[in-house]
Parts: sequence; C-alpha cells; structure tokens
Amino acid sequence: MRMALPSSRPPFRADHVGSLLRPKALRDAFKEFQAGTLPESDFKTIQDDAIRNAVKLQEDTGFTLVTDGEYRRASYWARFVERTHGLSVKPALYRFHDDHGQQLEFTAPYVEDRVHRTQPVAVDEVRFLAGITKSVVKVTLPAPSTMHFWRGNQYASEGVYADPRAFFHDLGKVYQDEIRECAQAGAQYVQLDEVALVMLCDEETRQRLRAEGQDPQELVDLYVDAINEAVANRPPDLLVGVHVCRGNFKGRYLAEGGYDLIAERLLQGARVDHFLLEYDTPRAGDFGPLRYLPAEKGAVLGLITTKSGPLESLDDLKRRVDEASTHANIERLGIGPQCGFASTVAGNPLTEDEMRAKLQLVIEASRTIWHD
Repeated sequence: MRMALPSSRPPFRADHVGSLLRPKALRDAFKEFQAGTLPESDFKTIQDDAIRNAVKLQEDTGFTLVTDGEYRRASYWARFVERTHGLSVKPALYRFHDDHGQQLEFTAPYVEDRVHRTQPVAVDEVRFLAGITKSVVKVTLPAPSTMHFWRGNQYASEGVYADPRAFFHDLGKVYQDEIRECAQAGAQYVQLDEVALVMLCDEETRQRLRAEGQDPQELVDLYVDAINEAVANRPPDLLVGVHVCRGNFKGRYLAEGGYDLIAERLLQGARVDHFLLEYDTPRAGDFGPLRYLPAEKGAVLGLITTKSGPLESLDDLKRRVDEASTHANIERLGIGPQCGFASTVAGNPLTEDEMRAKLQLVIEASRTIWHD
C-alpha cells in the first residue's frame, strides 16, 4: 500500500529537491549511449539499477518521499523539450557564473512551432518508481517559464505565437495532461522547478530586460499565471510544490537578490501547496519575504547547499530556522537542500559521500527542530 500523504504544512518537514549525483557507471552509460556504443536496453537496465539504489539511499536515510534522482534525464528540462512537439534547443542568452567571475555558457529551450503533447514526458519515470517503493512518489518537471525566459524576445521563431500568453496557454495544456497522467501512474507529489522568476529579483537582469523593451513585473505576472495554468484541473489529492532557486550548474549560479520583488505575487498568487526556497547563501537575501506566506501554504527552507561538499552546522541550521520563524509560523516551515545535487548528468562538485551526509543532515535537522 502506498504511504498516506502528510497533512502538515509543508507536507514534509524534510524534503529534497529531486536530482541526485549520478554514480560513475550511470555517467559512463550516458556517454556510451550517446556515442552509439551502448544498446538502449542495456542503458535502461543500468538506469533501473541505479534508481533502485537511489531509492534505497533515500529510504535508509529517513525520507518519506522518494524521487528517481532524475537518473533518466540528461538535464532537468531535457526530456520535456525532447518529448514536446514545437520545442528545440538553442544557446541561452544568459551565462552561469561563480564567485570568481568565471562564466559558463549553456543551452536553453526554443519554440520553433506551436507546442502540443505527442507523448508523455515523465510518466515512465513515475511508473517505474511507483513499482519499487511504498514511499511517497515525487516527480519533478521544469516550470513553464523555463521554455520562455532564457532567450528573451527571441524565445520563438517569428510568427509562431502572437504573444507569450498564447504560447503559455498551449503549454499549459501540455502540463495539465502530463500532470494528470503522472498522477494516474502513481505520482503523489509534483514539483515545478522555477529559476526564471527569481532572475527577476536580480537588478542587473531587470535592467537588461528593460533595455530590451520588457517589463520585469509583467514577466512575474506572466510566469505565476503560467504556473497556475499548468496545475489547473490537477487531481485534488496531488501535492504540488514550486522549487525556486538561482541556478545550479556544476556549482555555479545565475542570479542574486532576495525574494522581495516576487514574494507577494508568487507566494500568495501561485495555486500550489508549498514552496521550496533557496536560502543557502547571502545571495538569497533575508527571510523577510516569508511574511507573505499564506496560512494554508508551507515553505521548505533550502539551507543546505548542494554546490559544495563541506557540511553545514546543525546549530547554524537551528539558528536560521528560528530566524525564519519570526516571519512565518514555524509549523509552516520545513528544511532541505537549496537545489538538487545534479541538474545535469555531470553533477555538482561534491562526492557521493558528501551528498549522503547532507541528506542525513536534512533528516537530523528536521527531527531536532520539529521533533517529528
């Protein structure tokens, strides 16, 4: 029997964002499969075995929810683009950077035709995961804004859509069908991974957008509305969380700035159950924006970084949760990492042992702080 969903806010005191470091055998398998030297059936077997081990890791650590580590994906959004008609890939117009000023280019979704769903995106992931665990099954999907923001006004081929709202209307149907079928396959918890919204808290990004003729606040409204369209008509017993972070690629990030410019619109306007918020560095600002968190919603504080290996102090985590609780009732808070450990196959610069220690710290902190 599948585990019953918790009724607290947030639904899990201890949560994690989804992706896990790929073991070496799986990383090698991706390379060999892409090179055409590994048959698809063998590739799937390696993925299946790795996912079983990932589920055991999560359950042995003490999590009551599990993901498949995103082990079937090249990146957190790659499958969505590959399996949705009308989407392709082009260079992004933004760059990742680190604290030393080094920059790194990346690719992003591009709209080349009117979008519609021709096949499931993550249903097979969910079905396999539901078949090997009795824990709550969580599946992640890129937020709708992922398909629009990274190429600015050049997000689509000329003439495909008259305006972005028409695009998000079509895209919303893709999400609605996907979310419904994921729930039917066994998903109890869907998480939308949102980066573009918090880019709109970065003053340098806002200035750039204005120079391009875009209104940052209009984009905030557009992206929150797109989330609501994506989750419309979802099954009533399906949990939906929105994970918000400032980018996570090989330990690098995309933006900085607190949540102040988006908090009220997002936390009060998004028709979801809870939020998973990045709070592992000063780039995320203070906890003041939590004052906008409605009584019926929760927030998972992403206080444990996945960008590097050193382990956080339990005392520091307790102190920071106490600080956050001056802005939102502590019963509406939980704890977790700020992001996944591997938004792409390459993963972040930490070891599997360091990842395991951080996951164990999430559980220890949640039990110490909330006595659950």
